[in-house]
Amino acid sequence: MAPVKAFELRTKTSKELLKELDEMKAELATLRVAKVSGGAASKLAKIKVVRKAIARILTVFNQKQKAEARKQYKGKKYQPLDLRPKKTRAIRRALKTEQKFMKTPKQKTKASNFPMRRFAVTM
Repeated sequence: MAPVKAFELRTKTSKELLKELDEMKAELATLRVAKVSGGAASKLAKIKVVRKAIARILTVFNQKQKAEARKQYKGKKYQPLDLRPKKTRAIRRALKTEQKFMKTPKQKTKASNFPMRRFAVTM
């Protein structure tokens, strides 16, 4: 059995992926039974290939689900936590740029009433 290729899995639908996953899990179960009952060495070597194939199928399936969720929440005000950018805790807590440069009404009136003085220095 040739190993499953991720790029081939990406072309399949979610239902096809789940069907293939069930087949692989069933095959893995039969291989494990063969291992216990003293099966051939070729079957024992196949266990690793099947496990990796299951992992690939699950990875592609989860990536598809996350991509669909991102598409669904694109442009919305709120997103689930796992779709938000991770960054660092400090960056997530920091003020946004427009909040950082906002002025209070008192600061605005002071700035308009007392503008920066301009000096004409000639040499």
